[in-house]
Amino acid sequence: MEPAVISLYFDYKSPFAYLAKDEAYKLEDEYRVRIDWLPYILNIPEALGDLQTRTEQQWRKIRYSYMDVRRWANKKGLVIRGPQKIFDSSIAAIGALYAQKQGTFRAYHDRVYECFWRRELDIEDQHAIVTVLGEVGGSPDGFLRYLDEEGPRELAAIQQRADKDEVFGVPLFIVAGEMFWGHDRVPLVREKLETMGLKK
Repeated sequence: MEPAVISLYFDYKSPFAYLAKDEAYKLEDEYRVRIDWLPYILNIPEALGDLQTRTEQQWRKIRYSYMDVRRWANKKGLVIRGPQKIFDSSIAAIGALYAQKQGTFRAYHDRVYECFWRRELDIEDQHAIVTVLGEVGGSPDGFLRYLDEEGPRELAAIQQRADKDEVFGVPLFIVAGEMFWGHDRVPLVREKLETMGLKK
């Protein structure tokens, strides 16, 4: 029997998507499912305002969100340091698509998340992404060409798919047409998979 497919939208600049990463791996280990990892580029200014025009209420939400995410990160032994600007994660996202083609996605995914949230990786630097692709055992030689050609088109197609799926944030799991938003919804994803008889 073919495994059921779970669509999982993520963004490297989302700390909550980082928290969901290892839990998503466990789903593939424990259920007859395959995760379709879909990089999604969050529009932070649209959702939370840009740095110059945010309201006090938006800042309160942001401060609380980082306090909350650090509580969860501490439970998992992860380091999450707030970014010092609003990053464009497109290059890292295209790197993820390239790593999928190379068979090195999980190692790339782990490295990018860990280093970015330790403030050790500039995800807007294409040469830094080339370095990561090489470090995780892939062949990075064709990445810059992919970044100029197929990569942006493939990423744009995922953004269009996300619009059809009515994606509004990450991490967002879609299981048999049902949405689950947030790293803390994974127990509900598990319940859904149990009812579908997908436990290994």
